[in-house]
Amino acid sequence: MPKIKTPAIIAITLAIGIVGGASVTAIAQQANMKSALDHLVAADAFLDKANNNKGGHRNKARSLISLAIKEVREGIKFAN
Repeated sequence: MPKIKTPAIIAITLAIGIVGGASVTAIAQQANMKSALDHLVAADAFLDKANNNKGGHRNKARSLISLAIKEVREGIKFAN
């Protein structure tokens, strides 16, 4: 294994810290989007546990929630 010099280790560590910090900041700045995503995921989980299909409405609701989850994730990705 090659020996890495101290300045290189410091530079790599700083780069990782900056990228990680930026990711956390981006998520924190989108608290409402993250909350919406969490609620959509929870709603889908409740619908999944619901008895029977309610005349097809349960499946349609789950399909729309899936689409909404995709759109919220895309919105978060775009803003980042």
